[in-house]
Amino acid sequence: MSIGVKVCGLSSSETVDAAISHGALFVGFVFYGRSPRVVTPAQAHQLAYHVPPQVWSVGLFVDADDATIGHTLEQAPVRMLQLHGDETPERCYAIRQHFQRPVMKAIRVSNGADVEQAQRYIGAVDWLLFDAKVVSPDPHQAALPGGNGVSFDWTILAGRQWPIPWMLAGGLTADNLRQAVKVTGAKFVDVSSGVETGPGIKSKYMIRDFLDAARELNA
Repeated sequence: MSIGVKVCGLSSSETVDAAISHGALFVGFVFYGRSPRVVTPAQAHQLAYHVPPQVWSVGLFVDADDATIGHTLEQAPVRMLQLHGDETPERCYAIRQHFQRPVMKAIRVSNGADVEQAQRYIGAVDWLLFDAKVVSPDPHQAALPGGNGVSFDWTILAGRQWPIPWMLAGGLTADNLRQAVKVTGAKFVDVSSGVETGPGIKSKYMIRDFLDAARELNA
């Protein structure tokens, strides 16, 4: 089984280079102010210089309006848009058409009913991403939509198929990657907190180890 890896939440040239040199197929930049991984469009513009044509640069947005997305893309022309909020299928399709870029929609999962929501997005987006649904312990503050280092019951995805490609996310590490892929059958995975020493602090060594683990699966 061939496993493609997306490393999300990159914020330094050192970690972008580590992801690319060790075989990542996608590199992600977060444009969401509450995330500890947030970068400005200007920062992403500089980081994008390190991304070769064969690697997809992905911009992560959360319930952003057209003006916000457009302003970002003027400076950081990422190749794919990842929508990680409460965007409806109609909104996803409108973004896809307006900005003429492939769209990936994150589906937050805690049970089988959440997975079924993915069907609503078929035809509106190009990719699906399944991440863990997290409830904030603070009733006055919503949980971050992703990058929480939490996984979900992978058996929910076992045997599922969709007519478009999909990624598995949520609490993945070099240590649990093999089991996650075995249970879900995922051909693409997304890692963020699993290659960090602290919130938003990526480690080039942990990136290397994760991508080495993926390479072992490919072998």
